[in-house]
Amino acid sequence: MNAPVIAAIVAVVLAIVGVIGIIVPVLPGSITIVIGFLVWAIFAGSWPVWVAFGVGAALLITGMIIGWVLTGRGLKKKQVPNRSVLIGLAAGIVGLFVLPAFGLPIGFAAGLVASEYARVREFRAALDSSWTAVKALGLGMVIELMCALVATTILALSIFLHFIWL
Repeated sequence: MNAPVIAAIVAVVLAIVGVIGIIVPVLPGSITIVIGFLVWAIFAGSWPVWVAFGVGAALLITGMIIGWVLTGRGLKKKQVPNRSVLIGLAAGIVGLFVLPAFGLPIGFAAGLVASEYARVREFRAALDSSWTAVKALGLGMVIELMCALVATTILALSIFLHFIWL
């Protein structure tokens, strides 16, 4: 096997891990895809591959930034502190090991509600702010995922066209 073939395999594996990482926020998502793009660009080395890297990296960075901004705006709207989100994330990670299929979202929601209840001391208000936080995080995740899927498609086309033209 030559270097571009191995680089293509590594890039595809990193892209798959990255997309999963956006859906399951325990793994790094967009950054992993950018690393896959970079590996592919370095070892393939042609200018169309570098253009694909630039476009893909721009999409991924844009998706991350838009996701963070929209998430932050949604959390500030209901004045949900970062502490509650971090507690929810920690509870989600624990939930992932307790209930492997559904533990992450259940643990996250439970940890978020518990933290918000400890903060506001009213269950209805805790549910309301938690629901706002979940929607904000979900919207950011969906936007980042859409950008990542477009970038991953560009990566796949780049790999396909590179080997067709050689």
